[in-house]
Amino acid sequence: MNSEENKRPDVSWERQTLEKLAFAMVEEQKAARRWRSFWRFVLLLAIGAVVWLGMAQAPSSTPTSQPHTALIDIKGEIGAEGDASAGNIIDSLRAAFEDAGAMAVILAIDSPGGSPVQAGLINDEIGRLKALHKKPVYAVVGDTCASAAYYIAASADEIYVDKASIVGSIGVLMDGFGFTGLMEKVGVERRLLTAGSNKGFLDPFSPQTDKQREHALDMLNEIHQQFITVVKNGRGDRLKETPDMFSGLFWSGAQSIKMGLADGLGSVDYVARDIVKAEEIVDYTRRENVAERLAKRFGAAFAQATVKALLSSQFVLR
Repeated sequence: MNSEENKRPDVSWERQTLEKLAFAMVEEQKAARRWRSFWRFVLLLAIGAVVWLGMAQAPSSTPTSQPHTALIDIKGEIGAEGDASAGNIIDSLRAAFEDAGAMAVILAIDSPGGSPVQAGLINDEIGRLKALHKKPVYAVVGDTCASAAYYIAASADEIYVDKASIVGSIGVLMDGFGFTGLMEKVGVERRLLTAGSNKGFLDPFSPQTDKQREHALDMLNEIHQQFITVVKNGRGDRLKETPDMFSGLFWSGAQSIKMGLADGLGSVDYVARDIVKAEEIVDYTRRENVAERLAKRFGAAFAQATVKALLSSQFVLR
């Protein structure tokens, strides 16, 4: 009996080892949960900070019922993204026109142009709001009011410039590059598969046919005519049309006045004080705040990562 007991393995050390391993695993899981909780807190804190900064950097000027001149900045490239998008400008316009205290609206323009679609949307909305609220609109040009920016300015009742402003560039362009000759010289073959014989006609590595070029020019000419019509309707008899007026050339502010593209020299303060007769200026410009810029920069990937992290933490911390 004693000999059998001596031969039986001593399992106490195994039990102790297993207990130690179990306790170690429990402690490791606790530590992992603590770190997940910590990073979750940091993530929520960062999101809160972004929201707070966005609210803190919102425009400080607010509509007032007292008589004033409404100001809307149109600066930089006009496009679907950024401060000079149709969405931002139209929101600003509606806020300004709907405020009973706004005697008139000034568009402070400093832009080289951009999207004809965005400019067209803004131009159309200005016309609608002017007819609805019976308020005048004045465009005041800074350094530049060219192309799509002038498309917008043409909707104003009057346009004021500095004598050295750049005004005009009434035209439309479509640009790109062609590398077909270079590819032949270096022995590179372009393998582009399309369903539709003209699907790849803007591809820089494929040759452009005369038919495709003619189609593109017809489209550009149509948009150009739309631009010319907007300018003629907006400026009316004030235009002193020349052969080059709609050629895409641009002129100084002083020259633009002589041509009827602008009405006179003046600044925002001058127009508010002497034309509108409401010296107080209230800025209605809607600008993207920090939160909006970050959201667009990181996009859906950031949002998905955030949600995934939060859901993962909640699952682990059940």
